[in-house]
Formats: sequence, structure tokens, C-alpha cells
Amino acid sequence: MPRIFLTPVDYLILLTYLLFVIGIGYALKRYMKSSDDFFLSGRSLPAWVTGLAFLSANLGAQEMMGMAASGAKYGIATSHFYWVGAVPAMVFVGVFMMPFYYGSRARSVPEYLKLRFDEKTRGFNALSFAAMTVFSSGISLYAMGLLLNVLLGWDFNACIFLSALVVLLYITLGGLTSAIYNEVLQFFLIVAGFLPLVLLGLENVGGWNGLTARLATVSAERGFSAGAYTSLWSNMGDASRNPLGVEWFGTLMGLGFVLSFGYWCTDFLVVQRAMAADSILAARRTPLIAAVPKMLFPFLVVLPGMIAIALTKTSGPGGFALPLKPDGAVNFDMTIPMMLGYYFPPGMLGLGLTALMASFMSGMAGNVTAFNTVWTYDIYQAYIRPKESDQHYLWMGRAATVGGIGASIAAAYLATRFNNIMDFLQLVFAFVNAPLFATFLLGMFWKRATGHGAFFGLVCGTSAAALHHGLTLPAGSAPGIKGGWLAVLAHYPSEMAQNFWTAIYAFTFCFAVTLLVSLVTRPHREQDMRGLVWSLTERQSDAGLPWHQKPATLGLLILAAVAALNLLFW
Repeated sequence: MPRIFLTPVDYLILLTYLLFVIGIGYALKRYMKSSDDFFLSGRSLPAWVTGLAFLSANLGAQEMMGMAASGAKYGIATSHFYWVGAVPAMVFVGVFMMPFYYGSRARSVPEYLKLRFDEKTRGFNALSFAAMTVFSSGISLYAMGLLLNVLLGWDFNACIFLSALVVLLYITLGGLTSAIYNEVLQFFLIVAGFLPLVLLGLENVGGWNGLTARLATVSAERGFSAGAYTSLWSNMGDASRNPLGVEWFGTLMGLGFVLSFGYWCTDFLVVQRAMAADSILAARRTPLIAAVPKMLFPFLVVLPGMIAIALTKTSGPGGFALPLKPDGAVNFDMTIPMMLGYYFPPGMLGLGLTALMASFMSGMAGNVTAFNTVWTYDIYQAYIRPKESDQHYLWMGRAATVGGIGASIAAAYLATRFNNIMDFLQLVFAFVNAPLFATFLLGMFWKRATGHGAFFGLVCGTSAAALHHGLTLPAGSAPGIKGGWLAVLAHYPSEMAQNFWTAIYAFTFCFAVTLLVSLVTRPHREQDMRGLVWSLTERQSDAGLPWHQKPATLGLLILAAVAALNLLFW
């Protein structure tokens, strides 16, 4: 694969960005006077800032490289992760769930679980969530090292440690506030760096019509139905007719319900941004503000992957081609870096690489800030040192940042086993978020749900995910980290199909066990659940607010827009 050589202008852009993000952390250091300032920004940020941060916290490596890689591997079906697997859940969390989180004054999702259920439920979720953030952060580090190593020839190990050091500096200095303001900066950098890439790519392939014609050839060569790479639903009647390898039920249930709501409604990484807002109304509007640009991101990150696979299948000698991994599989993770090197001239290349670096480091920072909060409040303070001073916990938060980044470095090397980092990430979510969503659904809307039910439901749901993963394997894979480590009883057409069904099993078992155990154990007193259960929570009145500030009205408009997008690309 050809190397890219940066000019002094490109290096200047990269260096300016790195110094700027560290400078933000240094400037905010003097405001970090308490643990609440460090972990929750003192709950003082406006809705537009937390809204962009809510979106940008999810724009790490899994979004920028993973979604583009999935666009090349699965085609436009990757947009399901946005129009089915994100926006409806973002509306739900803004309209229904933020009143619980913000109103309870819980400092984290595990702490909410303690208030609603009991200590053991909180402890189980704290440990599983801490592990998930480490894996997610490691994916961002791996993507950064891969990018700089393959494109620029820099040493992979050195790239990982240098990136980790930059993130460590600005989080340790400025805490969550530093991460949030860098996430806002990252949002604008990504748009500026990727929009020209999409426009140049579309022009090269002859616009949407030209892209559709080229991908029709790809569909025929791979044995799929016509339009398999350019239609959302028309080929979802049979798993064998589309590259995703999932039928409509698996997509709606596995992705649109379990994984989607499990991530956006229970993942403290994104919830933490909304909890930093300056009022409950701002907290409710945070995910709704984020949902608007989220609807448009497939055109920014999925479309380059579709263009890349179209070019790879039709270009001649010296043209564009995705590289291969040592085992001969296509390295889809290199889609965006290859496209940047193919289309961007000096100067613009520096901007594109800076946008990628911003997404990787902000994605990593988002996971690390969530990790240090959960570790400090829900593990260290709860079980190890429960009665220390606030300054001690502030110190521990900074120490946990160092530990979290160290664990992320180890996880980065595990990610090298997958040829699409989104496959790896969705597997992690299936183990953690899918059963947790069942717990939240019952806990928030059913007064009868008990702590014993929630705990055993989570344990059984996670165990069901592990059992299903251990007995199944994606087609063409060897037993190991991708599954089949117990026995191979069934094969799935793709890693993503396996992930969707792993999530479905985890959710179903958790829901059923929580329900059954709750029916035979004693429920909490109603007075102890006020503000924690929907029927026992006072509703906030939206009367007198203009329409664009009413969460319910905004949510309906957003759902109508995303439904129109699904119909447009049916």
C-alpha cells in the first residue's frame, strides 16, 4: 500500500490541533476545584454545548472508521445504525429517561441503579461498564495507531503511546469539561474534514446514479440481489439477499430496539454529557439537539465507504484499492485513511487527518471520563474507601484516568483481531448494554421490579450472551474471540448478524428472569421510589415554552424526519 507523505503545512495543522486540545485542558484546570467539577462539569453547561458533546462522544473511531468500514462491507444498510439504531432511542432518552437521571441527582448510571434497586445491582453494572469503556477506548487507540502506521509509516506502538499521552494530559487537567469542549471542537473539525471527501468521491463515481450502477455490479459479483448495497429495506426479507446477513426482524429487534436503546438510554458515556447540562430542560433537549445532525451523518461517514468499494471493484492498475490483511481478508478499517490519501492534496490532507485524530482522541477521552467517574464513585468510594474527603476523590479521579488509559492500551492490541472495528464494538455492547436495557425498562416503568430481580436478570442476561457467542460463529471465522469457543452449533452470515442475535438473547433472558424473580421477592416501598419510576415521578410542565423548546414536540418532528429518510432509501 502506498505511503502518504505530509508537507510542512500538514504537520503544522496536526501540531496546532494537539497543542490546542492540551491548552484547553490547561486553561480549565483552575476550575476543577471539586469532584463534581471534575466529573460532571458542575452541571453548568448550556444545552447546545452538551448536545454537540452528546453526539461527538459517539464520534470516535467506531463512528469515523468503523461506520465507513461498514459502509464498504455492508453498503447503505449501515445507515440502519443511524435511522433505526440511534435517532429513535435518542428521542426516547430525551423525552422519557432524562427526567429520571437528572432529577435523581445521581452522579452516574450505576448510582441510579443503586437508588432504584440495590447495591449489588449497582456493583455488577459498574464492573461491566468499566470493562466496556476500556474496550471502547482501546478501539479508538488501535484505530489511531493503525492510521498513522499504515499511512505515514510511523511506528504502531509509538503512535498508540503518543495518542494516549495527549488524552491523558487534557483529561487529567480539565476533567469532563475539557473533554466536552474538545468534543464540540471535534464536531466542527469532522464536518470540515469529511464533507470535501464525500463531494470529491461522488464527483469521481458520477454522482448517486453512477454509484448505484457501480454497486449493482458489486452486488452481482457477490451473489446478492440487485440494489443490495444501495437500498435499506427492499432486500431485508431474507438474510441471504443482503450483505448485512440479517433479515428485517433481526434488524428491528436486535439493532433498532435492544442494541440501540441499550446504548443510548443506559450508556453513561453519553448520559454523562446530558447530566452536565445546567437544567433539567436543557438535559432533556441535549439528546434531541444531537439527533438532528446524527440523522445526516450517514452521508458523511457511510457514503465514503460505499464509494470506496465501488472504486475498488472498478478501477484499473494504479487506481484505488482497499488493502488486504495478512490473512487475505479485505482491511475495511482502512477505508477512510485510503480515501483521504487518494483524494486530498497537501494542506487538505492535514485537515482530514486532524479530523480523524480528533475523533479518535475524543472517542477515547469520552470513554475514559466515563470510566474514571464510575470507578471513583461506584467502585472506589462505594467499596474501597467510602468516607474520604472530596479532594481525595478528586485525586482518585485523576489517578483513575491514568489507570483507564493504561488498560485501554492493552485493549487496543485485542482489536487487531477484527477486520471491522464496528463488529468488535457491537459485540461488546451486546454483552453489556443489551441486558442492562431490559433492567432499565422494567425498573423505570414497573414498580414491582425488585433489586434481586434486577441483579439476577443482569447476571443471566450477560451469561446468555456469553453462551450464545460461545456456541455460534460467523461464516469463514475460526473459533476464538469471534465465537465458537464452547462448540459450533450454528453459523451466521456475518459478524454483525451474530452480534444482533447475541443482543436479542441477552435482552430476552434478562427481561424474563428479572420479571420472574421480581414476582417472588418483596418490592420496594413506593415512597422510596419517587422520582425513580415513571408513575411516581412528577411531570415537568412544558406549558408556556415555544415549540422548539418542548421535548415532546421536537421528538415527534425528528421521528417524522427519520421516517422520511427510511422511505426515501427504501
